[in-house]
Amino acid sequence: MKVFKTVAEVRAARAAVGELGLAPTMGFLHAGHLSLVERARAENPTVAATIFVNPTQFGPNEDLARYPRNLPRDLALLEAAGCDLVFTPEPAEIYPSGFDTTVSVGGVTEGLEGAVRPGHFAGVATVVAKLFNIIQPTRAYFGQKDAQQSVVIRKMVRDLNMPVEVVIAPTVREPDGLALSSRNSYLTPDQRARAPALFRALSAAKTAFDAGERDAEALRAAMGRELAGFTIDYVSIADAETLRELDRIDGPALASLAACLGTTRLIDNLPLN
Repeated sequence: MKVFKTVAEVRAARAAVGELGLAPTMGFLHAGHLSLVERARAENPTVAATIFVNPTQFGPNEDLARYPRNLPRDLALLEAAGCDLVFTPEPAEIYPSGFDTTVSVGGVTEGLEGAVRPGHFAGVATVVAKLFNIIQPTRAYFGQKDAQQSVVIRKMVRDLNMPVEVVIAPTVREPDGLALSSRNSYLTPDQRARAPALFRALSAAKTAFDAGERDAEALRAAMGRELAGFTIDYVSIADAETLRELDRIDGPALASLAACLGTTRLIDNLPLN
C-alpha cells in the first residue's frame, strides 16, 4: 500500500492504473468504512482511500478541533482491507492560499442537515468534487448512514456530468442497532447504552410503514415517542430523492433523524420502500 500527501504524487500514481474504486473518509476508521473498502476491492482492480478531516464542512461551533484522529491505526486497517493507494493531504494541500471556489448543490441540501448546519453541504460537495477531480475514480463508495450526503453527491455527479459511478452501501450497525460512527467514541457509557433508541425510533416507523401506515405525521410521531431524553434536531419522513418532507407516502421515502445525547450529535436513517 502506498501513501501520498500531495496532489501531484497521488495523480502520478493514479495515472499508472486503470479502473479504480475510491472510499473517501475522514479517518478514525470503523467497520463501516472498511466495508466500503472491501466492496471496492471486490469490484475494482485498484482501490484508493482518502483520509482528510475536511474543515469546510464543520460549522464554527462544531467539533473540528476534537474530531477523533488516529492515522497510524487507520493506515494499518486500510492495508489489511486491501487498499492500494491512500491520499492523506494536509488542509493547505486541498485549500491552498487564495482558494475561493465552492460547489453549491441546490434543493436537496435545504432541509434536514442542511437546515441545521448551514454551509455543511457546500463544504462536502466542494471537497468531494476536488477529490474526484484529483483521483478520477471509476467508482466511489459512500455509506447509507449519511443518506442526505449520498443524495447530494449523486445529484452533483449527475448535474455536472462527472464520469464516476456513485455506489451507496448499507449502513453497518452494532448488534444493538446503533449505526457505526466515528463520533460514537464521544459517548459516555450511559449515553452509549441509551443511543440505540435512535434505531428503535426508525424501526418503529418502518414497522408501522410495513403494516400499511402511509400518513407521514403518524410515522414521525412513532419515531418521536422513542426519543425521550434526547435533544432532537429533526425527525423526518421525506421523499427519498428530493428530500422534501411528505404528508403522505406514495413512493420511495426516507425516515431519518438527528438527535443529541449530551454534546454528542448522532444521525441515522432507514429507507421506506
